[in-house]
Amino acid sequence: MMRRLLYILIVAALGCVMTPVAHADLPVDSLAKMIGGRFIWVPDSMTSKVRTVLKGEPGLDEKVIHKGDTIPMVLKSKNFGRFDRGLSNYLFIPKGSWAAGLTVSYSEFSTKDLEVLDLLNDIDLGGYMFSLNPYVAYFLRNNLSLGLKLGYSASKGSIDSFKIDIDEDMNFDLHDISYASKSYSAAIALRQYFGIARQGRFGVFNEVDLLIGSGSSDFTRPYDGQPKTTHTDISKLELNFMPGVSVFIIKSVAFNLSFGVFGFHMRSEKQAVDGEPLGERFTSGANFRFNIFNLNFGIEAHF
Repeated sequence: MMRRLLYILIVAALGCVMTPVAHADLPVDSLAKMIGGRFIWVPDSMTSKVRTVLKGEPGLDEKVIHKGDTIPMVLKSKNFGRFDRGLSNYLFIPKGSWAAGLTVSYSEFSTKDLEVLDLLNDIDLGGYMFSLNPYVAYFLRNNLSLGLKLGYSASKGSIDSFKIDIDEDMNFDLHDISYASKSYSAAIALRQYFGIARQGRFGVFNEVDLLIGSGSSDFTRPYDGQPKTTHTDISKLELNFMPGVSVFIIKSVAFNLSFGVFGFHMRSEKQAVDGEPLGERFTSGANFRFNIFNLNFGIEAHF
């Protein structure tokens, strides 16, 4: 009773006209259950804002505080198209944040892993693949980051024996063949996020990166009873466009999925056989396609 009397006195002192807020899309009973069985009384001047919050949408002037800075929840941007589609870019990651991630992969294979080869005799092969890709980025603006990607990869495969003899006209014998490669890369990445939820948990992004890489490979096989090695030095320059999705699985850790759909590349190769220069080749091109095998999974920590 005392609480109600105090509430009436405060309202009278403020001289405000109070109105029970009703959700625009819900009946009164559903609204009452949603807010704990009670009505919310607010000044008429705040009715529209409270309705917006009850719908789970931020007001255009709603703000949050990050590291002492006040940041709007809805990032206003110029409409470059002919039509305004009413889409809002919600705050996903604020300015001044850091992101860091690491992707490590290792896989190996051997004759024992391929059951179909158990049906054949005199087959012995194996190999492995390893990659390490650290990543760090700084958010220059809200939802916009500039980062550095480093990459290292190594692979090796060998065929000690691979013999098939079906008949006199169809048989071959491969042995003592090996292939090894390693490469290094560095890329500058610019990533633009678009928040798709007020809670800041889901977002999509588009990334553009400029990559420089180099590496080498050695291919060894027997020739006239002697091992023969072809050494290749590789240099490349790439410009890639990669859209993706980011989801915060906990407060400061996000899971990312991206795929390459468009890019330009230039590649230079120089070959030598047993130390003697053989030749060189330069290639360039562009691709615009979705490659299901060019998927990138990653975990990022934000701080």
